[in-house]
Amino acid sequence: MALNLKVIAPDCIVWEDKVDEIIIPSTTGQLGILSGHAALITAIEIGVMRVRPGKEWKTIALMGGFAEVENDQVKVLVNSAEMGEAIDLESARSELESAQGKFDTADKGDDRLEKSRATQALKKARARFQAAGGMVSV
Repeated sequence: MALNLKVIAPDCIVWEDKVDEIIIPSTTGQLGILSGHAALITAIEIGVMRVRPGKEWKTIALMGGFAEVENDQVKVLVNSAEMGEAIDLESARSELESAQGKFDTADKGDDRLEKSRATQALKKARARFQAAGGMVSV
């Protein structure tokens, strides 16, 4: 039995199809969802969601939001999302390196707002890079 998954961003529906398995980057850690999962609502962290519509896994970069699971229906409402296969790996790598540099600079300073912005930008760049297939060292 499959799950009906719908990933909705403010400007478009990013995914709408049946899948066999979902891994969501919730704010409390990775959350695996299979058919028959208990009903829940969870906050989503900036990160990579993995979906398995068949034998192959697909990735979607999520920029925070919420997910609702009920009766094998999964609705993911996000601020922004992008299919991993649509992201250019080299440009994502460049964005990640730039965001890491800005984060390193902001982290040395005392400006809390700048640190927060740099942290968010780094999380977004990392999610895009990972969704495109890049490996990030911890």
